[in-house]
Amino acid sequence: MSRLTIFSLTLGMALALAGCKPSAPTPQVFKAQTDALEKAKGVEQQLQQAQDKAKAAEEEQQK
Repeated sequence: MSRLTIFSLTLGMALALAGCKPSAPTPQVFKAQTDALEKAKGVEQQLQQAQDKAKAAEEEQQK
């Protein structure tokens, strides 16, 4: 290959790469839904703990 061909290919590749922009971060489409789900899981855990305490207190009272 001639020097001109190599130079042209190199220049073309450099220009092609320079024109590429980094992609934008993916939008968090379901953020509100996932936040609500996490909150619901926390509430469920609190309710389960309260139920366990009530059950333990009831068993203790029956003794």
